[in-house]
Amino acid sequence: MIKLVGKKLRMTQIFKDDAVVPVSLVKINKKSDLSQLKEGDLVKVSGLSKGKGFQGVVKRHGFAGGPQTHGQKNRQRAPGSIGNTTPQRVLPGRRMPGRMGGQRVTIKGLRIVEINSDSRTLLIKGALPGSEGGRVELLKIGQ
Repeated sequence: MIKLVGKKLRMTQIFKDDAVVPVSLVKINKKSDLSQLKEGDLVKVSGLSKGKGFQGVVKRHGFAGGPQTHGQKNRQRAPGSIGNTTPQRVLPGRRMPGRMGGQRVTIKGLRIVEINSDSRTLLIKGALPGSEGGRVELLKIGQ
């Protein structure tokens, strides 16, 4: 099992085989060994997602919100009813507003497009979790 730790630099695009390929640049730590990786390998990338702060139910959970007509004045993005009458309490697990993001996210099956051994950077196809400069862990899939 090959595990690499690096820093997400930025997302950009390159031209390869007459096609535009979206890639993310990752700078690998000096301790990690790049010799066991080659172009075309599949990796699993883990990192801390971007924090979004306190968000409502529409953004956090994808609720539809209330109608904008028929007498509604300020309830368009409200969650609606949060429980029934019988238990007379809100049951655990109810999706409600709160802090969003800042959690560990793993994306599987990303392909290495290019390896630059001199600058110790990898170009990985697609988007990676976290903000620029964030720590990411790469794990090679299927050896």
